[in-house]
Parts: sequence; C-alpha cells; structure tokens
Amino acid sequence: MQKGATVAMPRELVAVAPRTPRLVEYEPPPLGPRLVRIRSEFGAPKHGTELMAYRHQAATSAARYDPEWQCLLPREDGGAGRFPLHLGNSIVGRIEAVGPEVAAFARGDRVYGHLPLRDVHVVTTERIRKLPGDLTPEAAVCIDPADAALAMRDARVRLGDRVAVFGLGAIGLFALQYCRLSGAALVIAVDPLARRRDLAASLGADVVLDPAAGDVGLEIRRLTGRLGADVALEVSGNPVALHQAVRATRFEGTVGVIAAYAGGADALRLGEEFHWNAIHLVSCRTVSLPLRDYGWDRARIVDLAEDLVRTGRVRHEGIVQPVVPFEESAEAYREIDEHPEACVKLGVRFGI
Repeated sequence: MQKGATVAMPRELVAVAPRTPRLVEYEPPPLGPRLVRIRSEFGAPKHGTELMAYRHQAATSAARYDPEWQCLLPREDGGAGRFPLHLGNSIVGRIEAVGPEVAAFARGDRVYGHLPLRDVHVVTTERIRKLPGDLTPEAAVCIDPADAALAMRDARVRLGDRVAVFGLGAIGLFALQYCRLSGAALVIAVDPLARRRDLAASLGADVVLDPAAGDVGLEIRRLTGRLGADVALEVSGNPVALHQAVRATRFEGTVGVIAAYAGGADALRLGEEFHWNAIHLVSCRTVSLPLRDYGWDRARIVDLAEDLVRTGRVRHEGIVQPVVPFEESAEAYREIDEHPEACVKLGVRFGI
C-alpha cells in the first residue's frame, strides 16, 4: 500500500428510517479470542418478516415478545429504537481470521449463516456453518427459507392428501415441494403474481391459481369434487388469503399458518366456513421452541433443510432472482418492496 493511502471502510445495508435503505460505513469490532472474521461473498434478505420490519409494520415494530409472559408487550420507546435497522438475513463468505481459541474453523473456510448484508462480519462460531463443497452460494441462502418451510410438518400433510398452498414466495415454493415429498396426491398453488405461479408449476405444483381471477376457495372445492383441501398452508401473510384458505378446506381439515401478519385481519370472517366446517387452525413455526415433535430442535431442522437442498430433493433453481452487486443493493431492496412482481428472492453479490 502506498504511503498515505486510505483503507476503504466496510459498508452495510441498513434502513435508516422506514422504507429508507442506505449503504453506510461501519467499524467492525475487534477479533476476540472466540470470534471469526468473515469477508462476505453472497447474501440475501428475507422478504416476508424482514420487509414488514423495514416498513415498520411488523407486530414487533412497536412491541416485543416477552418469553416469560409469552406475549407481546409495548416497547418503551414505541419502536423508534428499531431504526437504523440492519437488513439482510443470510450470508455466504470466507473466513479471513480466527481468534486463538477457535478450533472448529480455520482461515480460508467458506461458511454461511444468518447474518445481515455487510462487507465484513465478526461473529461467534455458533452463528455460522461450514459450506459443503457441493452447495452453491445461491443454494446456501435458500437454507432459510427451506428450514422455515419445514414448519409445514405441524400441519400434518399425509400420504394421499390434497393440499393447497397460498403464497408462493420462497417459503411457499419450498413448502409445496415438501408436500409432494410427503406424499400429497394433489398440490394446488395460489398466488396473484404470474412469475411465482410459473415457478411453482416448474417445481411440482399440479394446478396453479390466480386468486384475482375469481373465488379461489370455491375453485379449490370444484377441483376436489366439492370436498375441499385436506390441508391448506397459508404462507402469504395476507388475511384475504387466510380466509380463502379456510374457505377451501374440507370439514375438519387443517389450515397451517406459516406466514406472519401485520395489522388486523378484517378479511378473515370467522363466522363463515371456519365456524361451519370445524376447521383446525394451526400456527406453524420452526423457531418457536420447543417444537411440537419430541426430538426436533433447530439444529435438526437446519440439518434436514441443508440436506434436502444439497441433494436436490427440493430444488432452489429460479428462486434467487434477480442477483445484484452489493453496490446496488439499496435500490434493489427498495424495488423488492415496491415491485414484488419482479422478484422472488433477491440475491446480493459482494466484491464486484
């Protein structure tokens, strides 16, 4: 380096205010004895819950979940302290340095983990996993949503079931593939966006429906001989879709809710099919511990998701699109919020 030359500060993608993304400089913390320093290579945001927080519309924007009370309690600052908000959910990178007490990782290892979109990370090893040699960066950033979609297990999809999946973002696209792996005889995919319906058809959906074209709940009953779906999975976060999922489900069938919601649910009319058809409504999450199934924990969920993606038993091709350089990530993030029809899951490439 020439005398007097300055070293560029690393940058990170943050929302400095609701719906206001920026690339800003930051100072990474020092490398402690049990920490590793990672140079980012590829990353992705989480489009559902993360976008709600970015819009300042999430249930936790002005409240916090208290594990002792097991309910939401108001934030003392009313949620103002949520900004600046770190954006991004998954990172693939290479370890540049390790602390002296780190034994399981070494300099040069490629890793991935739940980390925000920033140039350099200094973290504990509990937050990362080694990247298998046969797992591409695009596949790695799909481990979540693939692990989140495994919440469909709580809806008990069984051999021969007729299943409807409402919402074909990345989680919904993995959920419909899991339904097929579970032995579903019919998988119906529902989304208003044509790009996502086309992708669902390529990933194994038997029928794709546009809810804007008519009464989708009634159409699903027509497709199932008026019986209705045995299981409906709601993955969109739209209360209108939740109501249609209930409407589409058979007597004493199950509606598994994987999505998170913002605000109220005026479109959900509980006096209609929910009441008359004795619907089982199940909240499905892979991060509410302990899980309903004895013997399942987060590590086992992530191990399974990684294995399913790595071996190709579920496909990720076409889900990460578009891919943009980190330099353009602020504008790209604004676009996925304002134009969801143009994107399924945004990919961000570093070092370009």
